[in-house]
This record gives sequence, structure tokens and C-alpha cells, in this order.
Amino acid sequence: MAKITLENLAHSYLPNPKSEDDFALKELNHDWVDGEAYALLGSSGCGKSTLLNIISGLLIPSQGRVLFDGKDVTTAPTADRNIAQVFQFPVVYDTMSVRQNLAFPLKNRGMEASEIARRVQKVAAMIDMEAQLDHKARGLTADAKQKISLGRGMVREDVNALLFDEPLTVIDPHMKWELRTQLKKLHQDFGHTMIYVTHDQTEALTFADKVVVMFDGRVVQIGSPQELFERPAHTFVGYFIGSPGMNLFDAQIDGNTARVGDATVQLDGAYTAHGKTQLGVRPEFIRLSAGGEGIPATVRRVEDVGRHKIVRLDVAGREINAVATEGEEIPADTNRITFAPGSVNVYADDWRVTPRGTDA
Repeated sequence: MAKITLENLAHSYLPNPKSEDDFALKELNHDWVDGEAYALLGSSGCGKSTLLNIISGLLIPSQGRVLFDGKDVTTAPTADRNIAQVFQFPVVYDTMSVRQNLAFPLKNRGMEASEIARRVQKVAAMIDMEAQLDHKARGLTADAKQKISLGRGMVREDVNALLFDEPLTVIDPHMKWELRTQLKKLHQDFGHTMIYVTHDQTEALTFADKVVVMFDGRVVQIGSPQELFERPAHTFVGYFIGSPGMNLFDAQIDGNTARVGDATVQLDGAYTAHGKTQLGVRPEFIRLSAGGEGIPATVRRVEDVGRHKIVRLDVAGREINAVATEGEEIPADTNRITFAPGSVNVYADDWRVTPRGTDA
């Protein structure tokens, strides 16, 4: 295991980058704490795999350094970093059996046969492949091969870090849940530093201690699932985390009040915000009413998804989502929305603004 430090790290695939826009990975400084489980979360092309490949040694960054426990490994080959990496598409040896594939990393390190057998049997049980241990990999399905690839990453107990690059893409949904659970248990049992790349928020939020959200080559927030949900640091985090994502309302901010169209919204603190100013409110915190105070809204449709209902509303020509609990009555003549106390985040040019005199 190792503490991984990224120091002034940035990368461009262009030979002579001239501006920040030329960088696939914008400048980044961060410590990956020894023994924690992280998820790198973001949409395709945001820089997740670029960052993972720099950490693993498959890519040398344009600038900055990578340190493992204080040792500079920026230009060190992957083999010298003592990491295990599992890729999106399975990498297995078709001519070998499942058992031989799982044992391969351990044999390369000269481990005793009895210890190899013990670890292979343990990992085979974790990935539910005990019955296929002596089958050749060539005849197996894509998801079975990916399970072998995952098992090869998990079979070593001495690695500095385990890196996963969207490893469950080809796995069927039921097995995804089981493997995520097993990866979480592996982390709890052995305390490996784990970095898991995904575009699936469910995978990220159920797997990681800390989620690293990336947007346009930049890390926009690092936090626990609860922090990302309650206090998104950037509007993209609010949009990307949650289903449906956070609602955004264009607003004029004046101290402890905001104007949304002709309606006034009372804020929990006094704000100084300039540029493009918006209020961010989760659908779970939208309240529906007929008449009275609030922001004018028109119900377009109601979608019953079992445990709750999603109410699609029109507010000044923009679609807004509200979540109503299973037994909650939705007034037939709903024409106003309000916000639950303490649920409003204020944004200026897409970044969250804190109230004056606080660091909340």
C-alpha cells in the first residue's frame, strides 16, 4: 500500500499546448490517502482514464510529478510501481485455464505453491468461478473473462494500489452488484488503496469512501457521497449526482434573498455572488402547492417509479423536477413550488458560493 501524491500534474496529448483548453487533464494537486477507496466519476472524455493511466505508469504526464510514499515514480515503468490494474475490456490468456490465469501474477513473483493455491481458491470463490477453475479461458463468455481479470487484480495482497478502469462494463447487472460488494469487502479486509474509474454514479457511490468528480479535464469536487449530494461544489456535480439531478434556477442574489422571476426566495445566509448566479435545489427538496407564495410552475406529467413519483414541471420555460414520496398527495391544481428550509445552494459561474462569514 502507498500514499499517492499528484504534484502540479497536467497532461496534453498535443505536442505544444498553448492554453489550458489544450490540456486533457488540467493542473491537479492531490494526495490519495494510503488505504482509502476512491472513485473517479465523470462522463466520457472528462479525463478519468488519462489520470488513471498516469498513476499506473502507462502515460507520462506533460507536467508535474507522481510520488508513491514520497518517491518520485513519474517516469518509472508500470512494473516498478507494484500496482495491479484492471481494464474495461478483459485481458486474459486464452490458452490457460482459469486457475492458471489467476495464479500467473503470483508465480511471476516466485510465491510458494501452497500459498498460490490458497489465494487462487479464495479469489475464485469471491468471483464465483470455483466450478470453472480448470476450464480454458478461451471458451468463456466476456463477463466470465472480465471476472478472471478482476480476480488477477485481487489475488495479490502486497500491491501499492489497485486501479480499476470501468471494470464492470461487460458484466451483467446482477453480477455487477455482487462484484462491487466483493471489492468493498476486499478493501475492508486488506486495506488496499483502490482507485475505481466509472461513469456510473451508483457504482461510484456504493464503492468509494471518497468520490472524485471530474468535468472537462478538471477535478471539480472530492467528497463523500453525502457531501456530493447535499453540497455540490459545481453545478455539474449537482447535475451528475442524483436521479433526477439538481434543479438550477437563474436568480438575482441580494444578500439573504434571491429573485427567481417575480418570486422572492429567502436564503439561509447572506451571499455575495457575481456573474451568472443560480440557485441549486435537489428534486427531493421541491415542495408543491396550489396558490400562495412561491415560484409559478405548471405540472407537465407525473411519473410513478415505484418508491416515489417524479413530477415534471415547467418553470418559466425550463423543465424542473420534483420528487414526491409514494403516499404524498400531489394537488391537482398545483401552480407553485417552494423549497425546503436549508436545501438551497447558491452558485456563481457554476461554482458554489458560501454565505458570508461561514465556510459551509
